[in-house]
Amino acid sequence: MRLAEIFEMVVGSEAGIRFSAYDGSTAGPKNADIGIEVRSPAAVAYLAQAPGELGLARAYVSGHLDVHGDMYSLLSRMWSLTINDITMGRKVAVARALGVKPLLMRMPPPPQEVRRSMMAKMGSRHAKQRDAEAIHHHYDVSNKFYSWVLGPSMAYTCAVFPADRSTLEEAQYAKFDLVARKLGLKPGMRLLDVGCGWGGMVVHAAREYGVRVLGVTLSRRQAEWGQKAIAEAGLSELAEVRHMDYRDVKESGFDAVSSIGLTEHIGKEQLPFYFRFLYGKLVPGGRLLNHCITRPTGIEKTINAGGFINRYVFPDGELESVGYLVRQMEDIGFEIRHEENLREHYARTLRDWCANLDAHWDEAVEEVGLGTARVWRLYMAGCVVGFERNKIQLHQVLGVRLDAEGGAHMPLRPSLDWP
Repeated sequence: MRLAEIFEMVVGSEAGIRFSAYDGSTAGPKNADIGIEVRSPAAVAYLAQAPGELGLARAYVSGHLDVHGDMYSLLSRMWSLTINDITMGRKVAVARALGVKPLLMRMPPPPQEVRRSMMAKMGSRHAKQRDAEAIHHHYDVSNKFYSWVLGPSMAYTCAVFPADRSTLEEAQYAKFDLVARKLGLKPGMRLLDVGCGWGGMVVHAAREYGVRVLGVTLSRRQAEWGQKAIAEAGLSELAEVRHMDYRDVKESGFDAVSSIGLTEHIGKEQLPFYFRFLYGKLVPGGRLLNHCITRPTGIEKTINAGGFINRYVFPDGELESVGYLVRQMEDIGFEIRHEENLREHYARTLRDWCANLDAHWDEAVEEVGLGTARVWRLYMAGCVVGFERNKIQLHQVLGVRLDAEGGAHMPLRPSLDWP
């Protein structure tokens, strides 16, 4: 069996993908719109040492395997492989076809891969130093790179599209405004924004609602960008972004807390502390809006430590079901007042980010290198498929800290136009 046929065996002939390899072999339909090219023996070694999702990702990121055609279309067709890995029977067949030689080629992972041994040296999962390194790996890539992918909003979280024809910028504005309205922000209130990113919510709340805002992020580059954005907007008297761990915030007495895209980094074991900490920062009647990616049920694994996303994109990332998160919030003392799933909005957001990356591909490669650019192309296209097929979701949960008499300080029916 020749190489192209082996790769077709891995992926599956039903995918309708053409394969070519450096040994001159081909397989699959010749007129297919998607092609995979095996460029060197290193790609074979990666597949032999880690059959399935991880091996293919390593070969692609390192440049020993190329994709011709649309990445989203490829991953959509390979969905069963990228999510569930290939079956043991197919792994055995591939191993027999490849022989012993590829197994003897000890190929180190591409430098973009986070080594678990390195993370372990920084303490237990979600220790402060280890969390800081995980955030540094993902968010300190390059502010210029992120500006090309995310657009002017520099919002790296799910947007909310008010209409089918809304632009990404309009949708990110709508997202921040939705959070502000759910929190009931009014001039003079104090807002704590944990995991504030480049300061989008901080600036929005201060500029549009006259709120005094403190944003915190573990990314130094994000904090620098956020502080500059605040100064340029003339909001320095109302807003601040600090480079710090949310656990080190000393202030309290906030009227509202927004957590937009932080919970994914907290970890299951830390969730009770996380929600208790945020609860303690609020005044009676204060609200928390928790916006995060979730699992669709409580059946799936919280974390796939050996998977592509955990090794290349979000080290130590953990996802829980919305039911689990709600229970943790309730057990701490929050009363849940509103919840919604925005997964289709995240699929659309990611599609726009993918288009932005493609539009700036050459500049992105020059800025961060081909390997890192490929990580992002693979990661974002895969996530589009994940949200579309309900393998991951995005939930906003609104909780309130009741006063001593059980008062929620909320209207009987919100007059806001919540989608």
